[in-house]
Amino acid sequence: MFDDLITHRAPPPNRVGMCDGEHEQHLPEGAVMVAFAMHLLRTTPGLREVSIHPDGEHGKRFDFSGWLGKRGFVMTSGLGKTAYGGTYAGGDGKTIVINPSSGRGDVVAESDGVRIVAECKGGIINTRHAGQLSRLRQGLCEVIGLSLATPLVEGRRQFAVVPRTKVTETLAGRMAARAWSAGIEIALVDARGNIFDVRPETEEGRRAS
Repeated sequence: MFDDLITHRAPPPNRVGMCDGEHEQHLPEGAVMVAFAMHLLRTTPGLREVSIHPDGEHGKRFDFSGWLGKRGFVMTSGLGKTAYGGTYAGGDGKTIVINPSSGRGDVVAESDGVRIVAECKGGIINTRHAGQLSRLRQGLCEVIGLSLATPLVEGRRQFAVVPRTKVTETLAGRMAARAWSAGIEIALVDARGNIFDVRPETEEGRRAS
């Protein structure tokens, strides 16, 4: 899978000794977006194009152009005012559109009449700091809340996508049944971009790819 989704940072003074290893492992929201977009392109039959809608802060924290370029995606046209917004064509004929905008869903795709909309959140995946663990839990609650704020539409699959950690796995397992009944699927992303679906029948993430 991918070995460059994680950003390693020295912890600030108040978090020294509160992570596994010397450095905090940040999985930025932009990294969660591209990992889920690549997952959709790999696993969704007939899907040829995925759109990602980052905001300016996402672009500062994650190098969309550089990361896609390493995967053979070449920008064929620009989009918006940022340097990274545009259409990226892959060597296999598949396309990723980076469209810096809000209110569209973080990752959007459509195939065979089914529209997929994902809301994403990042976080520190190796932390033991109480405040950061709380942020991970809040992130999952936030993306589920954003999905709940949109109408339930036939033919649309909604995903809440966050980093895979012990705290998000536990919370996702507790929330899965209620989320599923509202038409929301929970997916967890690990450090290498593997996607784990969380189903109502289990509190463990079932590996999807």
